[in-house]
Amino acid sequence: MVTSGGAVPIHDRSGFYQFARHHRDRAALIVSGGPTVSFGELADRVNALSHGLRDLGLVVGDVVAAAVGNNPEYFELTLATAQVGMYFVPIDRHSTSAEIAEIVRDSGAAILVVEPDRAADLAEGPLPAHRYVKGVAAEGWSPYESLLAGKPIEAPPDRVSGSFISYTSGTTGKPKGVKWHTPPRCPEEVVTRHVMPLFRDYGTKVGHGVHLACMPLHHPATGGFAICFLHFGHTIVIEESFDAERFLRAVERYEVTNTHLVPTQFHRLLRLSDETCARYDLSSLEFVIHGGAPCPPLIKQMMLNWLGPIVWEYFGSLEGWVSRVSPQEWIDRPGTVGKPLPGTTVTVVDDDGNELPAGEPGTIYFGTDRRPPYFDYQNAADRTAAIRRGNLVTAGDYGYLTDDGYIFLLDRRADVIISGGVPIYPAEIEQYLMLHPAVSDAAVVDVPDGEHGRSVLAVIQTAASAPNWTVVRELRGYCEDVLAAGKRPHRYGFLRDFPRTESGKLQRRKIREMFADVHFIGAPTDSGSAHPKGLQA
Repeated sequence: MVTSGGAVPIHDRSGFYQFARHHRDRAALIVSGGPTVSFGELADRVNALSHGLRDLGLVVGDVVAAAVGNNPEYFELTLATAQVGMYFVPIDRHSTSAEIAEIVRDSGAAILVVEPDRAADLAEGPLPAHRYVKGVAAEGWSPYESLLAGKPIEAPPDRVSGSFISYTSGTTGKPKGVKWHTPPRCPEEVVTRHVMPLFRDYGTKVGHGVHLACMPLHHPATGGFAICFLHFGHTIVIEESFDAERFLRAVERYEVTNTHLVPTQFHRLLRLSDETCARYDLSSLEFVIHGGAPCPPLIKQMMLNWLGPIVWEYFGSLEGWVSRVSPQEWIDRPGTVGKPLPGTTVTVVDDDGNELPAGEPGTIYFGTDRRPPYFDYQNAADRTAAIRRGNLVTAGDYGYLTDDGYIFLLDRRADVIISGGVPIYPAEIEQYLMLHPAVSDAAVVDVPDGEHGRSVLAVIQTAASAPNWTVVRELRGYCEDVLAAGKRPHRYGFLRDFPRTESGKLQRRKIREMFADVHFIGAPTDSGSAHPKGLQA
């Protein structure tokens, strides 16, 4: 078990609401190809929306859900609920109607806000009475602007902090709503105590900075980082989605100082030609933060070589942040995700719940011994109890601690393959496969094997148009050079599009489902491969 030191001292009380009072003209939001919104304009709309929600009869503890894109409304809803004690539920606007309706039902949302293109197909669902659509009204929906029209732009009275219910990506099963319980304090106190200390170590300066958000804001990492940097008084540049060259162009154009990325985006950036990369000036970048999925050490090292020692990494999940590692620490210990954050305890246990010594892999639990976790799973007391061990919790990650307290991740516990009694970590194999020039993406899962119980299937998205059998032959030789015999894929499959979440997490469950009934031709040592119906031939 490793417990970090005490909390970071608090030196000031700040946050978006305070910053906007004194810097009304500073740009708060820049929507790529759209409007620029100042801190003053955003604060006025946030306050009007706060009054509008209360005028509907909503009170502290009520739930507001929204399936909106990367636009100012996301920030308005987040910041309004955060100062009137309500829970905000961000939903992927591209989810199916059934998925949106289920999240709204499970969360108990009293109000739903959607984009215009979703209003018609949601109209028949069991939705709240308070339904709002951006833009013009639609049948069964009121215009979002009516929530703000005629409302005061002064801060509402009796302000109290709100929170989130964020739904997991469902990488290991049905999405779960993680409901965070924020102490009933004023919003500025919550920002000062719980947000700013986590971001100061990056060198974040109040009132100085431009943050680039280039993934969907409904995802807790993208939206959460954007809101946190907004609390520091930074300008947030919003891209609808990630494109490698467009990312470089935005960094240069807006003189971006910081951003949050995931390893799949590193891969895409590193596939750009040297000529393309040389066109853009990235010297404004002060730090790049990444997380959300394991990053191959070689890919991380290549990003450090390119950008310099400004690439930070964190380890965490919706259930909580665990650790962070600076560029310098990582260079000294390649592959680590750092030491526990201040006040955080981390322990590693075996399947019987016994604490393991340094170097022994097991399930990672984290939290603090001083108090229970601040969250539970919405409407799932059994799930909440299943992940707790005293005051500590697990998100299902598998790894080990070193003697000096550094954490190394191996994989998700549910994805570890036991073949011939030996544990195999798919993430390790995937990371190696993705370094091959013929591979654009890779997933490793287990399939039944009569001799070993389970054996390794590698599913590949090819980077070129070479025949599958040619790629398989190359990859077999490639893997023999580095991977131990038990880790080498026995079978290969192919996909056109990979089921990854917007944070870059691989949905191996879906891969297993796709290939569950596939008949693989030939013996395990053959170069035979398979692809399910409708997938890459």
